[in-house]
Amino acid sequence: MKSAEIRRMADVEDRHWWFREKRAILARELRGITPPGRALDIGSAGGGNTRVLREHGWSAVAADLSEEAVAIARDRGLDAEVADARELPWDDREFDLVTAFEILEHIDEDDRAAAEIRRVLRPGGTALITVPADMRLWSAHDEEAQHFRRYTRDGLVELVEGAGLVVDRVWSWNVLVRPLVALHRRRSTGSDIGEPHPLVNAVLTGVVVAERYLPVKSLNGVSLILRAHRPAG
Repeated sequence: MKSAEIRRMADVEDRHWWFREKRAILARELRGITPPGRALDIGSAGGGNTRVLREHGWSAVAADLSEEAVAIARDRGLDAEVADARELPWDDREFDLVTAFEILEHIDEDDRAAAEIRRVLRPGGTALITVPADMRLWSAHDEEAQHFRRYTRDGLVELVEGAGLVVDRVWSWNVLVRPLVALHRRRSTGSDIGEPHPLVNAVLTGVVVAERYLPVKSLNGVSLILRAHRPAG
């Protein structure tokens, strides 16, 4: 991801409907993982997710290939390191939890990154992964964000299982806003990251919050979320 994109993300993420709901999803998933231990946030950008991990009692380190991202995370008081997801500079079985939110699509050799997630997880440790879904939504946004692909549900499961992890759940997110996103992406000429109009932000916040309570997770969405674990042995 380009430095300007990372800086723009850090500037808006505390207010933007998409980032705020993603943080809420992470917080809900963390409630089912006890006790909190050591966590690695791969592709952390400015450390928005890392802050959530720390707020929930995790000893968390942010990792990103971008020096700009790591500098932002450190300015926020986070433990952050420059790291390539394909060759992480940590020991085997070092972490109880690994998060990789919107990172695998940026890596041509995503199988290497998935294998590294397994390697640094302790047996029984949890991986939380999110990726953009469905190549039919491919647009100028993906090109500007330097994506290599968008994923199908089966393709993401195959990737994670091929790395030696056991998939616990996989579900769609941003299902209700998919028609609007599809229309917008057909007209877009660059990245979608930016400050939304307050009214738009409020409306979309209401839509994604409503999605928490509706039986739509098996339908096609804009994103996929996967939870897996490293088996014992």
